[in-house]
Amino acid sequence: MHSEMEQLKCTIMRGGTSKGIYINNNELPEDFEQKDRVIKAIFGSPDLRQIDGLGGADPVTSKLAIISASSRSDADIDYTFAQVGIDTDVVDYRGNCGNISSGVGPYAIDQGFVEADSPLTTVKINQTNTGKMIIAKVPTVEGKAAVEGDLVIDGVPGSGAKITLDFSDTQGALTGALLPTGNPIDEVEIEGKKYNISLVDAGNPVVFINAEELNLKGTEKPSEIEGNEILMNEIERIRGVAAEKIGFVVKWELAASESPYIPFFAIISPAADYTTYLGQQVKGNSIDVVSRLLFMLKMHKAYPVTGTVCTGAAAMVPGSVVWNALRDEAKQREKIVIGHPAGAIPIETAAEISNEGKINLKKAAIYRTARKIMEGNVFVRKSLFV
Repeated sequence: MHSEMEQLKCTIMRGGTSKGIYINNNELPEDFEQKDRVIKAIFGSPDLRQIDGLGGADPVTSKLAIISASSRSDADIDYTFAQVGIDTDVVDYRGNCGNISSGVGPYAIDQGFVEADSPLTTVKINQTNTGKMIIAKVPTVEGKAAVEGDLVIDGVPGSGAKITLDFSDTQGALTGALLPTGNPIDEVEIEGKKYNISLVDAGNPVVFINAEELNLKGTEKPSEIEGNEILMNEIERIRGVAAEKIGFVVKWELAASESPYIPFFAIISPAADYTTYLGQQVKGNSIDVVSRLLFMLKMHKAYPVTGTVCTGAAAMVPGSVVWNALRDEAKQREKIVIGHPAGAIPIETAAEISNEGKINLKKAAIYRTARKIMEGNVFVRKSLFV
């Protein structure tokens, strides 16, 4: 049987509130079409259950990190992210996943790409999807990435070693500008209805909209939003128009098939008390703003790291959707706390405004945990390599 199968070494890791496959680039075919066929086979896609592969049938568990020695002299490793479609026949390389990024440093250390320097090892990551640098500071013990620690992140049980990620280089990651249209607010009109949105690009591009514009409170559970087909179609229409506006697609109708991963779509509302979908209580006085975020045409059950970076950056932009909803006191400090469906996530951001009014991101620090779950071989049919 094995003569008909190829063995590819890979690692399953949890990175933040996501889980993915981490693999060395030299395990995959060089030919682009072959590579995508093999990647889809690793995950068992396209199939709603991903029953014939390692995917977990959820967008936050259908993620891939491809690692290699860096092509840049100022970086330690190259990291390419892919969002693998579940029931769609697509491998999307547009944009990055910040949660998966948090596992890249530990993986690089454990695989020997970077020599450990206890108690903290700095890993300079060239994020190839965006061409930007991420700096990870990873706790290390006896030459390996540490696992034990006291950092708790909502959406993940238990605690772990605190990994610091600096995304300050990711301003304008995919459009070249923090504000791709140059405006803190843009008005878009769809079938006679007008919406005010903010388009911001840091970490990944995000479309921000106030919950009231969608007749929402903003504290809804993911199932309440995802289960409303009319609302989901309205959201995708707005996201598609925004994607067309910043040049990701030539027609908004193509966004679902050609750019399903980015831009993200975030529904913003002022801080308020609510119950997470896991049944925990979030107090409005413990957070600074509330958000519900969609990617891959699905609700995120927690909050993506790149979305956190972008929300933090948007909070630095006077007049943006996030700024307008942000607690007034939070506008004066670097750290803001975002309430999401599973709890809350903090982000530390700082920006500098030039004499011309241009906003430059100077700091975007976030804290995550990560750990190796499994290491071994995944079996893929040899016929896919032809």
